[in-house]
Amino acid sequence: MPNSNAKSHRSQRGGQEAGRRELISRSLQSAQHCLEDQDFGTAYAHYLLVLNLAPELKTTVKETFQFTLFKWAEELDSLARIQDLFNCYEQALELYPSDEVICNSMGEHLFRMGFRDEAAGYFHKAVKLNPDFADAKENFYRVANWLVERWHFIMLNDTKRNLTYLKAIENVVRSGCKSVLDIGTGTGILSMFAKKAGAPYVYACELSKTMYELACDVVAANNMGSEIKLLHLKSLDIEIPKHIPERVSLVVTETVDAGLFGEGIVESLIHAWEHLLLQPKPKNQDIHIKDYGQVIPASATIFGMAVECKEIRRHHRVGTQEIAGVRLANSVQFFSPTYASVSSEETVEPYTTEKLSRVPGGYVPLTEPFQVMTVDFNNLQELKSLAARKPWKLSLPVTQGGILDAIVVWFVLQLDDEHALSTSPSEESCWEQAVYPVQDLPDYSMKTGDTVTMEVCCQDCYLKIQKISFWTSECGMDFSNRDDTLNLGNEAELCNALASLQTTSKQDGKGRVCVLESTETALLNNIPYHECFKAAIGKVLSSLNPSKDLQTMDVDGCGSGLNLQESQNKSSLDAAPDPLYVLDVSEGFSILPIIAGKLGSVKAYSSVEKEQHQTALNIISEANHFPKETLEFWLSHLEDENVVLQRPKSDKLWSIIILDVIETSGLIQQEVMEKAAISRCLLHSGGKIFPQYVLMYGMLVQSQSLLLESAVQGTEPTLGFNIAPFINQFKVPVRVYLDLSTLPCVPLSKPAELLRLDLMNPLLNSSSREVKVQICKSGQVTAIPFWYHIHLDDDHGLNTSDEFSHWKQAAVVLDKPIQVQLGDELVLDVQHHKSNISITAGTPSLLCFPQLQYSECGALSNLLIRSTGKCITSSSQLRRHLLQHLCGRCDAESNKLRIYHLNSKRTVCSAQNMCSRKMQHVKQRP
Repeated sequence: MPNSNAKSHRSQRGGQEAGRRELISRSLQSAQHCLEDQDFGTAYAHYLLVLNLAPELKTTVKETFQFTLFKWAEELDSLARIQDLFNCYEQALELYPSDEVICNSMGEHLFRMGFRDEAAGYFHKAVKLNPDFADAKENFYRVANWLVERWHFIMLNDTKRNLTYLKAIENVVRSGCKSVLDIGTGTGILSMFAKKAGAPYVYACELSKTMYELACDVVAANNMGSEIKLLHLKSLDIEIPKHIPERVSLVVTETVDAGLFGEGIVESLIHAWEHLLLQPKPKNQDIHIKDYGQVIPASATIFGMAVECKEIRRHHRVGTQEIAGVRLANSVQFFSPTYASVSSEETVEPYTTEKLSRVPGGYVPLTEPFQVMTVDFNNLQELKSLAARKPWKLSLPVTQGGILDAIVVWFVLQLDDEHALSTSPSEESCWEQAVYPVQDLPDYSMKTGDTVTMEVCCQDCYLKIQKISFWTSECGMDFSNRDDTLNLGNEAELCNALASLQTTSKQDGKGRVCVLESTETALLNNIPYHECFKAAIGKVLSSLNPSKDLQTMDVDGCGSGLNLQESQNKSSLDAAPDPLYVLDVSEGFSILPIIAGKLGSVKAYSSVEKEQHQTALNIISEANHFPKETLEFWLSHLEDENVVLQRPKSDKLWSIIILDVIETSGLIQQEVMEKAAISRCLLHSGGKIFPQYVLMYGMLVQSQSLLLESAVQGTEPTLGFNIAPFINQFKVPVRVYLDLSTLPCVPLSKPAELLRLDLMNPLLNSSSREVKVQICKSGQVTAIPFWYHIHLDDDHGLNTSDEFSHWKQAAVVLDKPIQVQLGDELVLDVQHHKSNISITAGTPSLLCFPQLQYSECGALSNLLIRSTGKCITSSSQLRRHLLQHLCGRCDAESNKLRIYHLNSKRTVCSAQNMCSRKMQHVKQRP
């Protein structure tokens, strides 16, 4: 009987196993059929069943499962089934918890939906799983700039700032303060100062999830995890006794921006005094400090100064009425967002920021520094009265004649009676200054003795300086906003003023306001840019329509005897020629389509999105006597705005497509080469993409500033506290928005060409390149700044580093500085992946069989070469050698590829594709 039962159980188990295998086989077949029918949801369900029944198949079906997951996720995203999408990714990560590709894809979905903290976590995990995974690295670098703003590094490296705060906190704590609340703790450094000073109870709050988690790690690493209570809360949400047991005797904070109030310090301190702090110490009473509450910083004094600054001017005022033959309509008024904030119902930051000591071209003070206001952070009533206070006027004598471009503001933060920090442009500090650009005046030229006037108020948690104008010393004329009443001394002066204002009146009808970002204004002011495009566009149009010659083309801006309207009237007698189609898909406000439209029989399409930008372009077109059909807005013709690159009509192709290749930040635009590939298919014979190719240049420099702005430099600047390893996880290797003309650095080499991006001839492109650079000065290479020469064609080019450029520059900051001597040669390995530039530096290899780091390949971290004796010193040589002679195998455990020379001469996939190709297709050898 027992034998019979055992046989029965074995038979039953055998039947179950056979059934399992049959179900797995049928599910795999069904999944394949569903994929062929593009039924990705059902295919995904089949794969889930298979992987749960047969975990041993994970490796076999991994690639197909990933493909199915991503396709199904795209479909769910388009249907707004967000919860289902995330459920699918959670299921996938349960099956493949260490799959960097799935982690990265999950992060991309989260980031698109605005969950930046969560997205960063997945990107970071993907990079940890595979440090050479380029997509994840690029995603993480981009999100890191959002999550941990770059000023954290600069501030933590500011030893003077840290030491001043430490001393002020020590003074208060050692005077009897027993409990401290750090509002907006960031990395937790001020909380640790308080604990180091001896405060028995320390609390800290931080709203950002990323910074809160970082602070937890920092505090724990400094052995204060049990002594500092960290709260993932906004200070306005802290309740007693729910979060902290009782009112504290000290609030310490640095929630201030360049304009002092922009991070909400007033609102948070009003709440703190009403709900979290002990009562303030009565004036003129010597009572022990521990019985009363106080704030560090204790007070602040805000200062200002009127300045002339060409760089500020060209980013906030359009300085010309004609650009490359296109007349800007007087009825369109261009303003920057800072000016628009005056009348906007939305809360818009009313200033921009600049580090004046490094602004290109410098600045000229036009007045002496003046006091704007003071604020006592230990006075609740004064804090409450700030928002309710009516605007007040300030008048200042002009001490230096010049052009009024901005009011610049800084402050002195008085931490206590003994310690203060200044953000003045004359101080070496981590701070920038707040800049209030001056706009909408009939004249900006001032003389010594004139008077600058302005209104000041505190509104929407911002310091606002508005209605900036000036009085002339000669006739008492008030050069204020042209919509305001002019205050003049007598009737004669009134007549003169009205006469002078006729040139700036709204001649073309009702005025239209067009708000441009500072980079868009700088682009409009970049005359060489527009002249260069005009010449290059004219050259292409002339070659495509040679019968017209230049009769209808004003290529040189001086005409050829016939203007556009006359030419069109003349040509109307003949058969109307088919127009040439021009598409401008550059980002932001662009007048290039109008420039193209003035050069002949052209149908120009603009891809601007904002309604006010479209209105402005239409008004400018009318002012230049364009027929209405000459300019159209491309997005209004598209069913799917995500697919911008399409034929102009079903039977037409483009003559010119203008692409944005370089971001104003100094980086290469994302997916630009993919866009170029599509654009090449949409051009008719002789058509061109602008630019046709781009050359990237760089040089080796020694720059302490770039090091300090990119990573915390050990424990010395943070006064012995171990913060660097934690916040440096969020460092990015590339610094953007740099001005090379004012960057504090020592050049160690001459500029060298690093990379070529050819949009018309992709065969000339390479995703990696080795460049040998000669050292012309001894020193330490800490960074490699780079910029671009943008070639519209062989005859017309732009340099993104010249003084008129609206582009900024960028720099790769090396992990470890490299000591070099005059005459040395440094080899740069330049990698381009999407918009990410990776540059590593090292001396030339002299070995025949080196071990090469190959970061381009996702799954392969090291290549150990056993070759035929040829000297292989570069990754490009390696790839050529692989394609000609080699075959290989992959050792999954060590993640190393061992390549063996075979006599078979069999062609093998390139190194970049080996990681994704099924290894059973590659001949293996023991």
